[in-house]
Amino acid sequence: MNLEPLSGDNAAVVLVDYAIGFANVLRSTELGEHLNNVVGLTKTAQLYGLPLVVTNGIDSRPSGPLYPELAEVLGDTPVVVRPDAAFNSFLDEGFARAVRETGRRRLIIGGIATDGCVLQTALGALREGYEVYVVEDVTATTTVRAHEMAIQRMIMSGIVPITWWSLAAELQLDPKFKDSPVRSRLMAAHQPIMMMSGRTFLAGAATRQS
Repeated sequence: MNLEPLSGDNAAVVLVDYAIGFANVLRSTELGEHLNNVVGLTKTAQLYGLPLVVTNGIDSRPSGPLYPELAEVLGDTPVVVRPDAAFNSFLDEGFARAVRETGRRRLIIGGIATDGCVLQTALGALREGYEVYVVEDVTATTTVRAHEMAIQRMIMSGIVPITWWSLAAELQLDPKFKDSPVRSRLMAAHQPIMMMSGRTFLAGAATRQS
């Protein structure tokens, strides 16, 4: 495994098929937590300067457009529309070209569904010579078993599982973010338990000092 830290200089984030129709059938995770994590990953890419490649099928299909919560955060970030919605996104030349144009050889992938488009896109990325990471806690499918088996297959193929918050911590190691409040901002918005724990610690410290 490559031990060089992930950074905005060597990695890109790929978001696959976060469509509202698919959200209706997710059972491997709780929907509110899922949406929080997807938005958290997207903001992480934006705040730490990682290129974003976003892809989805045609909006008029039953799967529908992107999650509104995601679309709001993405703003004018272009979405690569795959007309045939192939499970392996690399079979779509527009997508493959968008990934190549990032200039990054390390891909951090999240999406729907774990055992469908995420699995096949991640394997497709390996075939194209990319170093691949899958963000396990922003990726989901119809059952816990299907999710776990797909993650296991990816690991056995050489794909590295991570979580979006651990990615933020790793990106914070970049010297340019040494004194940056980026991770604190992400914590305040998307990690309320950790934020509350920090406040509790500070409150206790203040009480001891007084």
